[in-house]
Amino acid sequence: METPQTKRVSSYAAGPPWVFKGRALYQLHLVKAEIARKIIPKELKLVQAFGYTLGGIFLAHYDDSPAGMFDELVVIAGTVWNPPTSCAWAARVLVNSKDACNHGRKEIGLPSHLALFSQSAQIVDDQQHIKKNLFSKLLPKWAWQNNKCPKLREKLEMEISEEKDSLRKPFCHINTMGDVIEPKPQRTWRTPSIRMSLPSFSGCTEHQPQLLNYSCDVECRIRIVQPSKVLASDYQYCSHVYQSSSDATSNYKQITASRDTTENDAQSLVVSVLISKPILSLVFEHMKVHVKAPTLVKKKEQVKRERTYGTS
Repeated sequence: METPQTKRVSSYAAGPPWVFKGRALYQLHLVKAEIARKIIPKELKLVQAFGYTLGGIFLAHYDDSPAGMFDELVVIAGTVWNPPTSCAWAARVLVNSKDACNHGRKEIGLPSHLALFSQSAQIVDDQQHIKKNLFSKLLPKWAWQNNKCPKLREKLEMEISEEKDSLRKPFCHINTMGDVIEPKPQRTWRTPSIRMSLPSFSGCTEHQPQLLNYSCDVECRIRIVQPSKVLASDYQYCSHVYQSSSDATSNYKQITASRDTTENDAQSLVVSVLISKPILSLVFEHMKVHVKAPTLVKKKEQVKRERTYGTS
């Protein structure tokens, strides 16, 4: 997984929907609302209960995509309300593909950065490989991975390092079991195939100062696994906000100036999201993702003006 990219011409220019095929770990975390609120734009309403919102990580390996083969880690700060549904907000996106990074920044409005994904493995005696969480009694038995798995299992440690200004800085470590990242062809049982839509907000970055809304239509097979352990490696480069350059747009300057946090504060906020408490860990197998083109989110004042005077 250290050098997963293949030499091929990027097909992003073919236009949306952009199709990605692979597998992913989607781990939901309980994130403190006060932390998520400082990361997410103020105009968005945070979905919260008892002082927490739903965030987490999305770790994916794509075998086929418009940018070829690459890996991706998305740190999700929380969930915001977008009637009649809710949307996720990505605080940080790390990929090991220049094409995917540039496309994420300029077209989707994501805080994308280049990174190195490296992986090591060891065999461990895992006596209790299933730790059922607070959702365990609500889910059917087929949703859990096979309880007849051998006690000796492969433990994987993935290290993700961000590449910035020709420097490589450790970002995080993710410890998980081998069957989470790598498919097992000998598995004879299959989970049901499902389809779902994962809507998200993006934008408010240096490369895309406007607030955007986009969605990912996902087809996959889902199973529940033991939560992976996420360890933050470095506080210095864990910021979801780009450094404002001299030619940044005025809208971006207004957005960053309106935040309650400084750049250093933002760095530690993303780390807080990264190491927050996991509550549910899902593996998306045989995954096919259709990413639609983002649309501009209009502010309430603009919508009211258009309804009154009409669009030009």
